[in-house]
Amino acid sequence: MSVFTPEEIDEGMQIDLKEEIVELYEASEQCLVELELTPQDKELQRALFRSVHTIKGDLGLVGFRPMINVLQDLEDLLDLLRKDEIHYTPMMHDLVLGMLDMVNDFVNSCIQQGRASYDQNIIDEVNARIRTIQPDNTPEHETILSEATKILTTGLPKNDVQQKEKLSKTGIPKDLSPLQQKDILFFRELMRPIEKRVGYQEGRGDRIARLALYVANESDKRVPLDQLAVACYVHDFGMAFMPNDVVQKDVPSAMETNLLRSHVYKSTRLIEHLDAWNDARMMVMQHHENIDGTGYPLGIKGDDICDGAKLLAILDRYDFLLHNDSLSPKDAIVELNKRYKGQLSNYWLRLFIQSMSKLISTE
Repeated sequence: MSVFTPEEIDEGMQIDLKEEIVELYEASEQCLVELELTPQDKELQRALFRSVHTIKGDLGLVGFRPMINVLQDLEDLLDLLRKDEIHYTPMMHDLVLGMLDMVNDFVNSCIQQGRASYDQNIIDEVNARIRTIQPDNTPEHETILSEATKILTTGLPKNDVQQKEKLSKTGIPKDLSPLQQKDILFFRELMRPIEKRVGYQEGRGDRIARLALYVANESDKRVPLDQLAVACYVHDFGMAFMPNDVVQKDVPSAMETNLLRSHVYKSTRLIEHLDAWNDARMMVMQHHENIDGTGYPLGIKGDDICDGAKLLAILDRYDFLLHNDSLSPKDAIVELNKRYKGQLSNYWLRLFIQSMSKLISTE
């Protein structure tokens, strides 16, 4: 491992650099999410190039030379992409985020500790493979990108390099129509400011949607994934219209509890005129119903509740325990079983626990 010690940087510049890197990382991630759905979108390709180019420029201003080298060949690769000399492939998502993660960790270490460690051999190996991607060897691109991405993990302990169970890159299913893509991306973006207003940890919609797709794909029941994804992104929309002092209360009054419960109706109204999402609307309406009939808003139970709502009920509660109660994944699962005993679908709860066991065991 090599160690880099930067020249002294004033505190204001450090803060600006960190904020800029985070902002550009998020912009790059958003471009990659949308490129998964519309890989030929030239504006997205150009925006991704600009983000990486700007990060490299920012690193140059403060003399973070090792990470400039990390991004140079990646920038050249994205330059070929934006010029339409090569095509976007799904493996670019993992490679770009992997390299930006390396940069982000490096910058944070320099700011917090005054130095940063990096493995030059890994950087050299990754860049050597990236440079082999040219317009005349298109069939080899996916394999090369896959190899380069795997190399980014070789500095980890052996236990961490085992084959991992992976969630999808986004909570957005594949093979959607252009209209479906447009709708789900809109709902996804709409939930971001709502999460901030309500006080949820950022990315809640994505976390729930990604888990939902993973668990649903493990099931022998046919749950429409496009409808499930929409339900995951819009089910808490109505919380944005609740008074903040009521939302943040640990023990709301009976009247305040009824007000909070009305968020289900407000959420369904977001899509009530979009006939393409009728199943999603039902999932949203029913995701607080309980198997034993003690839920709301209608008090239905058992098989009267649709499967998508049964799964969403589990994931919604799990994410709340994980982040609002600050529990570990294992402890959140234990608490989920204890706190909501008899209220959740046995079938979906068992499948959820099996799925989480696979994910946790390889983390």
